[in-house]
Amino acid sequence: MSRRAAARLAWTLWVFSLALTALGLFLLTLNRAYPDVSLYYYWLETTLVAVGYSTVGAVVASRMPESFVGWLFCTIGLLFGVIHFCGEYAMYTLVAAPGSLLAGEVAAWIDAWIWVPSLGLIVFLLLVFPDGRLPGALWRRVAWFTATIVLAGTVLAAFSPGPVLQHPFVNPLGIEALPNIYKPLEALMYALIVVGALSMVARMRQAGSIERQQIKWFAYATTVSIGGVILKNTIFPALGGTWVWWVGLVFTTIGLAGSPVAMGLAILRYRLYEIDLLINRTLVYVSLTAVLALVYVGSVVALQYAFRTLTGGESQLAVVASTLAIATLFIPLRRRIQSFIDRRFYRSKYDAAHTLEAFSARLRNETDLDALNAELVGVVRETMQPEHVSFWLHPGTGSKGELPD
Repeated sequence: MSRRAAARLAWTLWVFSLALTALGLFLLTLNRAYPDVSLYYYWLETTLVAVGYSTVGAVVASRMPESFVGWLFCTIGLLFGVIHFCGEYAMYTLVAAPGSLLAGEVAAWIDAWIWVPSLGLIVFLLLVFPDGRLPGALWRRVAWFTATIVLAGTVLAAFSPGPVLQHPFVNPLGIEALPNIYKPLEALMYALIVVGALSMVARMRQAGSIERQQIKWFAYATTVSIGGVILKNTIFPALGGTWVWWVGLVFTTIGLAGSPVAMGLAILRYRLYEIDLLINRTLVYVSLTAVLALVYVGSVVALQYAFRTLTGGESQLAVVASTLAIATLFIPLRRRIQSFIDRRFYRSKYDAAHTLEAFSARLRNETDLDALNAELVGVVRETMQPEHVSFWLHPGTGSKGELPD
């Protein structure tokens, strides 16, 4: 396929995916007008996946038509667009306004099984990211096992009776003799996605420097989205707290929207090495936020207890004093956390920075040119670790030194 034909196909798939997603959102607003119709809980996640994967897939496939990964992106985005549209269409036609539109049962039947190959393609994407090849022979067996589960699960889901996952409608072609396998099958597919993500660990062991950076982009976005899902779907139902749900929603949105973008940047190698700085800053400010929150809550509780003991009542001075303490501690705490993370996770860069600082201090006081030459070569060898180090001075300014490593 020529590059022009590939670009046309990729962007056509993108148009279809976004059109289906837009129609799904329109039907969602219509369904919201009926108080008896429950809102599909995962509508935001489905929308983000459809839009994000379709867009990144169109960009990657049009620029790199030979890349299998780009077409996986396009297909995943299109299928999630179909999922969203069919689910909202069936809900409106069968539940909100029965009989108002045609083929509502067809949409319900498609929605009953199409999510299985959609999740299966995500597993394959994880297995072959970023170069389109499996990381080893063991993972070929995982790929074949996943294909078998997806094929069998699609057939079973197409004829499984009862409600379709979180939707209020049932599968119109469900066979009553069969069990409802939607929940167990959904759990199995998510388990396969976790296994696919673990393939990145095996790939990291044999990856070169470029591929390591590509995997870091994926891991960063995945960590953000998983953290949001855990907060929103696990911690919130167990502990409550509206703020927990909203924080989880924000992290989920950022992670799901950023995951295809991060993977696209990794494949196209655009500003590839900036992921280290992004990870560093995230570790610093997440840790800083957690520490400051603990200090704030702890100081408010302690000061309120002190006020109750001394005066018999609470005072707003506790909140004011805690806020001032947070403002005072922000910069020194950030520096200390930055230093700790650099030493713990970026030891080589931390040592290189300190070596350069020490050399800069020595440079201001050193007058012996030969000693300075030797020390400069040593600093370059220690910080950059090249195979060979040479140092030349302009003729007439001093001697020439060369120290092979």
